Amino acid sequence: MTESTSPSFAGLEVGQVVAERELAFTRASLVRYAGASGDFNPIHYNDVFAEEVGLPGVIAHGMLTMGAAASVVEEWAGAGNVADYQVRFTRPVPVPNPGEATVLVTARIGALDEERRTARVDLTVQHGDVKVLGKAQALVDCS
Repeated sequence: MTESTSPSFAGLEVGQVVAERELAFTRASLVRYAGASGDFNPIHYNDVFAEEVGLPGVIAHGMLTMGAAASVVEEWAGAGNVADYQVRFTRPVPVPNPGEATVLVTARIGALDEERRTARVDLTVQHGDVKVLGKAQALVDCS
């Protein structure tokens, strides 16, 4: 990686928001993700089935939500600079039909390691007032 493709460590501060984006998921998004991932669980396309198993209706794939949130960090950090990424799935994202579910991703510097020249980026991933991913963190190489 060249310096121009990774964040400058010198310009970072703990608590600093480095990226924020609203993501929209539609039923069409879920169909495309199911085809790409092979995850055809009916909770992602069949309202009756989803409700029968106790969900509020069709929900977005957890891995789709996780990956979309990671893309917000990668856009800021540059391709290849996210060294680690972890999340906990805490709540589902119901996707209406018609319409869309919006998720707000805020990426904030949580910690800096001067020796390794890395930044831990903490993500807040919310659907409305509900956090849908917990302990969402990415480790970014800032060398």
